[in-house]
Amino acid sequence: MRDALLTPGPAPAEGRRDYSLTGVEAERAVRAGLADAQWYRPPIDAERLQDLMARTNGRAARDVVLWLVLLVAAGVLAFLALGSWWAIPAFAIYGFLYGGAADARWHECGHGTAFRTPWINDAVYYVASFMLFREPTLWRWSHFRHHSDTIIVGRDPEILFMRPFRLRALIPNLLQLQNGPQMLWRMVRHAAGSIDTEARDFVPPDEQRRLVWEARAFVAILLGVVVWSVSTRSIVPLLFIGLPTFYGAPLLYFFAVTQHAGLREDVLDHRLNTRTVYMNPVLRFLYLNMNYHVEHHLFPSVPYRNLPALHAELKDHLPPPKPNVLAAYREVIGALRHQRVDPAWEVPDLQVPDDRATAGYAKGAATVAIAETVAEGHTDLGSVDAVEPGGILRVDVHGATYVLCRPSADVYALVDGFCTHGQAHLADGLLIDGCIECPKHNGRFDVVTGEPVRRPARVPLGTYHVEVVGGRLVADLRPADTAG
Repeated sequence: MRDALLTPGPAPAEGRRDYSLTGVEAERAVRAGLADAQWYRPPIDAERLQDLMARTNGRAARDVVLWLVLLVAAGVLAFLALGSWWAIPAFAIYGFLYGGAADARWHECGHGTAFRTPWINDAVYYVASFMLFREPTLWRWSHFRHHSDTIIVGRDPEILFMRPFRLRALIPNLLQLQNGPQMLWRMVRHAAGSIDTEARDFVPPDEQRRLVWEARAFVAILLGVVVWSVSTRSIVPLLFIGLPTFYGAPLLYFFAVTQHAGLREDVLDHRLNTRTVYMNPVLRFLYLNMNYHVEHHLFPSVPYRNLPALHAELKDHLPPPKPNVLAAYREVIGALRHQRVDPAWEVPDLQVPDDRATAGYAKGAATVAIAETVAEGHTDLGSVDAVEPGGILRVDVHGATYVLCRPSADVYALVDGFCTHGQAHLADGLLIDGCIECPKHNGRFDVVTGEPVRRPARVPLGTYHVEVVGGRLVADLRPADTAG
């Protein structure tokens, strides 16, 4: 959710940790078991979680259209105000909507949770990526890593505040004066086919060609705007496309600072490194409810519109949220002042409830089934009504875990129970349009073929033949491609 310094920097100074993705801290995180580790998740009723993960196009369409209408209206006002002092506030509003509010749309559509229809998510994601100078494939994989290894030093490419805190590193970026040129130069190098080491660390090799062509497309558009400005001898085209990424950045950072700044590094509990802040309706619209940031990291498959309801379900298991933005900034500023002198300083007394005994993935009577073998090679999964149309059911057989899916009334499918990317329980995910979505990174698999259909999922799931016999579901637990 923020413009992290993804490009390799200088060697860390004495006493300073190495935040690069290819240095000693990266190796240490792997040895310590912090890379791709299992995170704390609070208990929640499985059926309620399924309801909260439901997707719809209507609410997201309303919010995106409203954002675009406001953006166009601000742009018209800014154009009409050219040559007067009124242009300053008009362009400020335009920039905040362009280079600030676009961040939340980029984020939610990148997760694939804003709209039910995948191509609409992708379309908004690509537009917002251009508005923020973020190469789509690069930042998609960067954000997957951020969710896998949140604030794990040497692993998370999106750590905004590095210790010891240096104010001089933040102030220029309030207008993207450091990150903006770095991202543009990186985009140019990628367009030329030169992919840096850190990008190669988290972008799979077969996706790096896509990264190059995306960079070329974005560079071509920006060059076109520059040519337009030069040919007309006017900066106006750049004021509307390109420069708003810079002068609109203060709103992006206004929100981003509240997310993780000053909180703990190298912990496997989002309650200790992520902050939820109550905000007013206007800010929640601009930010798409990402102020409920602990809840989002705990359950990233829940769309933004349902985060307030998720917060209501989980609040007894979470530290008290900050009552307003001012309180959040007080904590952030206090923490950064301490960490400027003592990088090891941590925010005391986060008031995290000790409910580790009940923590874990969502469980409920409707999500776990213990199947029995009825004949050699065949297993009774229960009645045909064990899972409703559009539902999923976890199935455990002799220590192995599967997921029984019913994408339609007459179709049943059985697949492996763990995501091939993040090793999360797929039974805690969502069945949508014939695909099962992983609750950890929102990757998707076709439940009939097992093929991955949405990144970061790349390795197919095992699939198993299921048939209806006398009103019962009987599965052959040999892989479908080898079973007779």
